Amino acid sequence: MGNEALLTRLREALGKDAVLTDPDVIDSYSRDMMPLAPSGRPLAVVLPSEVDGVQATVRACAEAKVPIVPRGAGSGLSGAANAIDGCVVLVMTKFDQILEIDPGNRLAVVQPGVVNLEFRNAVEKHGLFYPPDPSSYDWCTIGGNLSTNAGGLCCVKYGVTTDSVLGLEVVLADGSLLRTGRRTVKGVAGYDLTKLFIGSEGTLGVITKATVALRPLPQAPGTLVAGFDSTDKAGEAVARVVREGLVPSLMEIMDSSSIKAAEHYLNTDLGAGSDCQALLLCQSDSGGEVAARELAAIEQICNDCDATMAYATDDLAEGKMLLQARRVVLTALEEYGVWLTDDVSVPRTRIAELIKGCERISEEVGLRIAVVGHAGDGNMHPTIVYSPDSADEFARARRAFDEILDIGLSLGGTVTGEHGVGKIKKDWLEREIGPVGMRVHRQIKQALDPENLFNPGSMFSMT
Repeated sequence: MGNEALLTRLREALGKDAVLTDPDVIDSYSRDMMPLAPSGRPLAVVLPSEVDGVQATVRACAEAKVPIVPRGAGSGLSGAANAIDGCVVLVMTKFDQILEIDPGNRLAVVQPGVVNLEFRNAVEKHGLFYPPDPSSYDWCTIGGNLSTNAGGLCCVKYGVTTDSVLGLEVVLADGSLLRTGRRTVKGVAGYDLTKLFIGSEGTLGVITKATVALRPLPQAPGTLVAGFDSTDKAGEAVARVVREGLVPSLMEIMDSSSIKAAEHYLNTDLGAGSDCQALLLCQSDSGGEVAARELAAIEQICNDCDATMAYATDDLAEGKMLLQARRVVLTALEEYGVWLTDDVSVPRTRIAELIKGCERISEEVGLRIAVVGHAGDGNMHPTIVYSPDSADEFARARRAFDEILDIGLSLGGTVTGEHGVGKIKKDWLEREIGPVGMRVHRQIKQALDPENLFNPGSMFSMT
């Protein structure tokens, strides 16, 4: 089947309005938010709204031997949803229905095109809570979260996306429909296929539905902020919080560069002082006296670690303002140039070493690097700022990106905590998991997608 015949078949199956071929339009679907990742020009962009449309697309592309790149909102930061030349980009944003909310069993059934924040708001009306909250939660979709196993600020207490998923519906490479998992709290029948597809970045199938676990709506959070005149002291405070068994609902860290950027952008003073090298932000959503005791214990730890300031509040507006400083860092850095954000996780006892390593790299490459991250689970996001008009600065940014990953691995960490491998970290994945790990990955891919139809060239190559 040639390209024109494929397009005709897709239009017949999905309707002509669901098959886009205008060059300007399809270019807008060709890449995500990661500037380092390569991308190509797709043959077409298809936007099915029903499962049979997805199945028809997969079968037609398989017959024509045209690769498929599944895509959500495009908020990714690894190039996992980037097009390759001649592919069909399968956009799932029209699958935007919350199919069921079951308060009695604390679960929901949701399509992949639902926006994370809209879903959270919908279940909140039932007194329930969906924990995964990536930084792009106001526009990223559930499907993208599933495909990358996204995390967010609340991971320290609630885990990443996979920890909230009970089951999936997935279109496989032959067009058949696989249902994984269950609706029960417990269930160990067979392999855990649900977790296999979560984080697979669209390389094994197309997710069309998810059954997710919900939690009771947390109490209004109390918030603590602590400043330190050295990253070592901040790192020790984090390690002690973990050692003493405290589990705040959020524990974030900001280095001096990110603090200054946020303060400038918000036109506010976080009270940390000009000599502050690291800021720790914690919240407890346990409510009442439990939250007060939890924050008091963390405050005592911070003071024991020579914090220059430590302040706790149960005022919601004040807490929101403090947390906003963390959330706006990437936007704030845009005042200095464009940014390239990395994603590396290290043992929580080695966070300070990573931050200091980023400071060294910043000096060596001559570019601003701001570090923020989820201190509660060790997932750091060093962000490199460079001029968009300078090829030299872009090259130095790329060098810094790789050197940060190298430091992460050397500290016993991993090259991605939540953004995924995509098309920018394939070599790093092989370095991290080794030849046996790569062999198993390829065997799984071969078993489920023998023609290498889904997202070829993402995560790893088949050769």
